[in-house]
Amino acid sequence: MLTLRNPATEAVIHEMPHATVDDVDAAIAAAKAASPAWRALSPVDRTRLLRRFADTIGAHADELAELETRNMGMPLGSSTWCANAVADTIHYFAGAVEKHTGSSIPVAGGVDVTFHEPLGVVGLITPWNFPMLMASWKIGPALAAGNAAVLKPAEITPLTTMRLAELALEAGIPEGVLNVVVGPGSKVGWRMVEHPDVRKIGFTGSTEVGKRLMVGCADQVKRVTLELGGKSANIVFADADLEKAALAAPGAVFDNSGQDCCARSRVLVQRSVFDRFLDLFIESSRAWKVGDPMAADTAMGPLVTAGHLAAVRSYSDGLDTVFTGEAPTGPGYWHPVMIATPAYDAVVCHEEVFGPVAVVIPFDDEADAIRICNDSVYGLSGSVWTRDGARALRVARAMEAGTISVNSNSSVRYATPFGGFKQSGLGREHSMHALDHYSELKNVFISTD
Repeated sequence: MLTLRNPATEAVIHEMPHATVDDVDAAIAAAKAASPAWRALSPVDRTRLLRRFADTIGAHADELAELETRNMGMPLGSSTWCANAVADTIHYFAGAVEKHTGSSIPVAGGVDVTFHEPLGVVGLITPWNFPMLMASWKIGPALAAGNAAVLKPAEITPLTTMRLAELALEAGIPEGVLNVVVGPGSKVGWRMVEHPDVRKIGFTGSTEVGKRLMVGCADQVKRVTLELGGKSANIVFADADLEKAALAAPGAVFDNSGQDCCARSRVLVQRSVFDRFLDLFIESSRAWKVGDPMAADTAMGPLVTAGHLAAVRSYSDGLDTVFTGEAPTGPGYWHPVMIATPAYDAVVCHEEVFGPVAVVIPFDDEADAIRICNDSVYGLSGSVWTRDGARALRVARAMEAGTISVNSNSSVRYATPFGGFKQSGLGREHSMHALDHYSELKNVFISTD
């Protein structure tokens, strides 16, 4: 039996049975049965159904937000934003259906045309840190491309994903097109990897698990996209607007309690302004209220589970900090925001903490900043703060990461590609590029002889 707890109170909010391997097989069979009809729908009809799905999600945004906050601990303001972003994401991919077109290629002796063909049944595995948002990132392109899907959410935060599946049926998405199974990845997720009817795995989660999934998919040459861990750099040059950069820095690390693969948890600051920026960063972090996620003025809620709290504390306990904020005591998985300036060889400077811990590291010049930034197995996102436009472009191009922002810490927009370099993953989410990962490119030559 799966027992779900509210991270802010530790109270039990839901109990449900784990899915079995037989349940997974039944979901895959349902998706396989539904796939031909979904694939055969005209683009106009598929678009119409996906738009209805998006509108239904929007109509239930408040319900979804409250459910997310109770299950995951995210502040209600953030979960409300996520719920509306889910609707926007599905709307975007609804509009992409008719725009994912092939091409005609002039060749000798005939005409050559290309088509984007659906894969069939795809397996989707999503994480616990942004449950419904990550689900929409995969549901949108998978269904828009004409596939049927079996989705396994993280077993500790499945409630909003389960509700999305109900809303899909309510909106008229045919039964079997979107299926949700809840259970441990070692059984439920792995069955999707090894099942021959699942043509692709889309995964968001840890780099360690992603590597194992990649090996498992290799046996069938199964398609795979991976959005994995990160240790992103937030590079602040001496000529930057320091006040603006420092005001934005807490949100770049502490948002969602630091449980974000895009978290800019390595703050690289040019040595000549290091002390000034650090003072500003500390001052802006003092206003970062940690508390009841249902309260309107809360900036950061609890961590997701007692186990994850212990994992974060394995990095933060004993860490010599320059600032440690306040956090509630008593029930709940609370951790304060922390800022530290450790020696560069410290583990906390290189491993993904996935909690509200920022390290501030000095650098000397542009080359030094790039060297430190790229000294990581990860390469998901990052930021550059400078008033020098040429420098911003040089550094952004030199950073080994997939999503870079200049004078901003924003990483994700549904119309632009998102994904990582190195051990941060393979493939891209969002934008029209995502549809390429949920389809096969077919080439057809037509002779005119």
